[in-house]
Amino acid sequence: MSSVESLVQRLPAGIRPYLQREPLAALLLGISSGFPYSMIGATLTTRLAQDGIDKKAVTAFSLAFLAYNLKFLWAPAVDGLRLPILGRLGQRVSWLLVAGVAVMAAVAWLGALDPNSDLMLVAIAAVSVGVAGATFDIVIDAYRIETLRPEQLGVGSGMSQYGWRIGSVVAGSLALYVAARNGWNLAYLLCAGLALPAILVGIVLGEPKRHVVISERRGWRQAWTATVGPLLEFLRRRGAMLVLLFVLLHKIGDTLANLTLRLLLNDLGFSNDEIATWDVGLGFIAMLIGIFVGGVLYASIGMKRSVLISLVLMAVSNLSFAWLAAHGHSNALLAFTIGFENFASGIGGVVVVAYLSALCNLAYTATQYALLSAAASVIGRLLTGTTAGALIEQLGYVQFYLLTTVAALPGVLLYLFMLKRGLIDQSLGSAGRSA
Repeated sequence: MSSVESLVQRLPAGIRPYLQREPLAALLLGISSGFPYSMIGATLTTRLAQDGIDKKAVTAFSLAFLAYNLKFLWAPAVDGLRLPILGRLGQRVSWLLVAGVAVMAAVAWLGALDPNSDLMLVAIAAVSVGVAGATFDIVIDAYRIETLRPEQLGVGSGMSQYGWRIGSVVAGSLALYVAARNGWNLAYLLCAGLALPAILVGIVLGEPKRHVVISERRGWRQAWTATVGPLLEFLRRRGAMLVLLFVLLHKIGDTLANLTLRLLLNDLGFSNDEIATWDVGLGFIAMLIGIFVGGVLYASIGMKRSVLISLVLMAVSNLSFAWLAAHGHSNALLAFTIGFENFASGIGGVVVVAYLSALCNLAYTATQYALLSAAASVIGRLLTGTTAGALIEQLGYVQFYLLTTVAALPGVLLYLFMLKRGLIDQSLGSAGRSA
């Protein structure tokens, strides 16, 4: 036994799984997954604002994020299209290299443009970053799921989320720091290097051992299979429609509550400093703790019980919003509310992502995970964008957040029903089953 292995064995049992090769790879993959999102988000918004671009034009750039919502449309290509020449390295590795280089090129191009000279070209570059980043996401998710063993999905999902936040924060802060001293061009060039961790993982670890090749042949029949095969395979499983209904319902209450929080804080008179301290600062720390606890729960008590605990915690956390709304301005209560909600979301983010990963068939990992992850947020975001504001005005904040708690119950009850009928195990894909 090497000195490193000896040191790992002396660590607490809850820590050891995080230091295995596959979860560490998930951390690096997460870093590369998180940074493109930041480059077309807060970083680009700051840059455009500093260049004096009109606010309406700045907010219109949020459309670049649509690529992440629509990535399931071209995910079948990542599963079924074998790239020429590079395809010899393997389906996942070849796509990881191409998508990574595409992200780096798109980010560098966006940084080289001047918004004041040609804003439309900047918009096209931002969309190209979104499309390349979303494609990178598809490959990274598939590579992560196929690299992790079933018992590692919880810890691996946690490490991936840690990585995503590290990549996002590093990209955002590095860009601002460098831009203030050497301009945006160099800032974006340096940030483009954050695609390298995922590329390095692909080169070092190679093609995931659990990846299933559908067919070595490439033709119209194979293209059709790659497009409709993932959905048909999923729907053939026992309880598939109930699982899909659960995926659609389980985040409605949580999404409604979270996307309206800033409205509540503003109406309760919290200052920017208070929001930054509690919602951003404490919330971030609580989220990180929740992610760690989620990974430990998944590894120690298994997928089924850890998912149930997370669903209950996320539903109950919405009551704290109602409590804050009823009580009024209070830093102590805000700290509790933010801490509890982010801790619960951190746990849920790990174990539910691990569950969605376990639902994938290793022959269609990219497509099925892209579909499941998109379905998990679509209803909550749609309701928030169309009815949340009107509901708050009609019901008031207290009743609204009580309603979001009720909205979370169907997901919990449906999961309990599936658990009792044995549908959780029976509907799992090959990614969630031991060989």
